[in-house]
Amino acid sequence: MTLMSVVTLFSILESPGHPNLSWLYQRLGLQESRFSSMRHALQALKTRQPNFIVAEFFYGYGNNYAGVNISNLDVMLYSLQKYAPQARVIVLVEKDQRQYVDKLNEILPLYAVLQLPVQEEQIEALLKS
Repeated sequence: MTLMSVVTLFSILESPGHPNLSWLYQRLGLQESRFSSMRHALQALKTRQPNFIVAEFFYGYGNNYAGVNISNLDVMLYSLQKYAPQARVIVLVEKDQRQYVDKLNEILPLYAVLQLPVQEEQIEALLKS
């Protein structure tokens, strides 16, 4: 990355529990794109390759993920392999679902997994490294 390159971040806010860190991203000079659904983020991924993605993890429990997928993030991780393999994925997860997240590393290695509630300093440190 050159000094003049813009660092981009996709925020995928699918629940009220996802922290709004737009002010932090602005302060760090990141260009944030916010999405209210995974579907919208996947559409954008076809034309823009983010440096970072911050998204919440929701375990499938065999319901609306057709039993094949682990979570709401599977399709995005498969898409990243094609469209943005360099993207660093930061996953936010509730304590009771933390045990399921590591299975995602088999699809694409995750950059970080943070348990909710997340401290600003945790995200900031990851985005600066």
